[in-house]
Amino acid sequence: MQRTAVLALACGLALAATQAPRAQTAAADYPQRTVTFVCPFPAGGGTDILTRLLAQELQDKLKKTFIVENRPGGGTVVAAQAVARSTPDGYTLFLAPSTTLAMGPSLYKSLPYDTQKDFAPIGLVGSAQFALVANPSMPKTVPELAALVRSKRGEMSYASAGPGTPHHLFMEMFLKMIGGRAQHVPYRGSVASLADVIGGQIPMMIVDLAVAQSAIQEGKVRAYGVTSATRIKAMPDLPTLAEAGVPGYAATGWFSVVTRAGTPRPIIDKINDVLMSHLRKPEIQERMNTALAITPLTSTPEELQSFVAAEIVKWAKVVKDAGIAPE
Repeated sequence: MQRTAVLALACGLALAATQAPRAQTAAADYPQRTVTFVCPFPAGGGTDILTRLLAQELQDKLKKTFIVENRPGGGTVVAAQAVARSTPDGYTLFLAPSTTLAMGPSLYKSLPYDTQKDFAPIGLVGSAQFALVANPSMPKTVPELAALVRSKRGEMSYASAGPGTPHHLFMEMFLKMIGGRAQHVPYRGSVASLADVIGGQIPMMIVDLAVAQSAIQEGKVRAYGVTSATRIKAMPDLPTLAEAGVPGYAATGWFSVVTRAGTPRPIIDKINDVLMSHLRKPEIQERMNTALAITPLTSTPEELQSFVAAEIVKWAKVVKDAGIAPE
């Protein structure tokens, strides 16, 4: 038995010794063909714009084609499942929002993947800014809107970019904090949902400012406040919801880049290096803050992994407190 154990250990060490150089070689040669960067929302939204920004930088630096593939649906489950089933070689990347990695485990009874085991973290890339908006026919202030919602006793509705998205959970937080109820009407992305708020088919929603900024500035929707704890650079005159009448309200979404678990670490490090260097550039930070209303973030793969674990616990409590039953 001792001889067998020694032989097994020797074989394991030999295998590891041969795999390490292979991984290094794979990283040095990466990429040799087109890389697919999966976005879980339709084209035109803030997540799509950010995905294309990052894909372009990777393409410029690594000298191979990076294509963005939009896979909306299922509250990001469709896109996440595709990545979780991809080959672990770094040729399928995923712009994974908080929806997928942190909120999903509490919102669904079962998922076709494990958010902590089936994805290899690459790095955090940004924090998204959101705002509560409504059709211009709605009340002018948050207290007046809150009073109207409460008076309707669940008869009013609100739009979201899909079940389990920040648009959905942030609104449920708002409703709970004002003591109101409303019917959730999910869409396939924030562009379509915002269009119906503008058109008056749906009275209100919480939306990412990357999509709503121009509509707010043009007066197509009424903006009550941003969901973050502090005002944002893109729209400094817009108060926070806490300032506007909901003390203690604060919520932000975030984006990360991940790939299939099992992808060689040298490839992950190579991608991380390109993305983090790009996100630290002052001109990129200014563009993201002002044009996209997204605050750039950077991290190591390990920092992202720890962050996701903490966020899962945080959003599990939010879902429970809001009384949202897992689907």
